Amino acid sequence: MSRDKASKRHKRRATAAASPVAAPRPDPESLEIVLWPDPVLTRRAGDVEKIDSWLLQVIERMKQLMESHEGVGLAAPQVGLPLRLFVMAEKAKADQAIAVINPVLELGSETLEAEEGCLSLPGIRGQVIRAKSVTLTGYDVKGGPVSMPLEDFPARIAQHENDHLDGVLIIARMSPSARIALGKKLRDLEARAG
Repeated sequence: MSRDKASKRHKRRATAAASPVAAPRPDPESLEIVLWPDPVLTRRAGDVEKIDSWLLQVIERMKQLMESHEGVGLAAPQVGLPLRLFVMAEKAKADQAIAVINPVLELGSETLEAEEGCLSLPGIRGQVIRAKSVTLTGYDVKGGPVSMPLEDFPARIAQHENDHLDGVLIIARMSPSARIALGKKLRDLEARAG
């Protein structure tokens, strides 16, 4: 899809600059889940410019990783790719997962608080307030437009994964006291990363 089409589609998105570095194109089979504190997790991802065979292989690999790690969603930055793309499946099954390219969310006004975890923050869980419903728009793997209303858990998944595309982790959505309580676990993850 062209840049103009993608730009018009995402005019409501925050104006933070996308990562200035061109997205790498590693072998999709080599992709693994990136853990905190890798910097790719805190950078805003750039729009997907082209859907090609490499991107389709990346999407399949992301679905496999999501299922094998018992997750319900996975965003491209979580496999080290600064691209606006995520996969999600409420039942954590690769064959049921959908991929959304260059997603945009319109949030409903009602909110709910629930516990969340993150594959890039193993062992970290906390309460996060999210919109109860969203409308998710973007593109499918064939480049066709998608628009779907989501409620409750699927809406939460989409919001969590979309946050990754903006460089926002669940720890940023938690209360200050919750972040303080998780301090040791976060320091342990940082120490493991070297």
